[in-house]
Amino acid sequence: MLRGLTTTSFYSPDLPATKRWYTELFGIPPYMDTPGYLEWRIGDHQHEFGVIDSAYAGSELARTPSPDAVGGPAGAVAFWHVDDVPAVVAKLVAMGAKEHDAPRDRGEGFITATVVDPWGNVLGVMHNPHYLAVLGENPPAGR
Repeated sequence: MLRGLTTTSFYSPDLPATKRWYTELFGIPPYMDTPGYLEWRIGDHQHEFGVIDSAYAGSELARTPSPDAVGGPAGAVAFWHVDDVPAVVAKLVAMGAKEHDAPRDRGEGFITATVVDPWGNVLGVMHNPHYLAVLGENPPAGR
């Protein structure tokens, strides 16, 4: 069965710009920076976030269709836990992302939103009380 998130992969036709953008977002450079691929380890469990050069879309190296292949935002949406969804969405939009699904209260403390990065990938952010409980943290009331 599913044991945990390993790697989320996005596509980009401009790896240098993508590297700068996600390095700013994550606050760290990629630990893997090879021709055609970038990868960061981020978050509490060091989940892997990769970016594949769009030139590889459709090749045997591709894991999912690129946004270009389907004509718009594409791929599965992985939601990353954040403490303040509206603030993170505002930061992402200020960095050049486009709001895709505005922050929504899903009830019981779950809040979700998605943005589309400058390369057409959908990035999900979520405040998730279950995630905090697994970490042994208790979220403040009202989140």
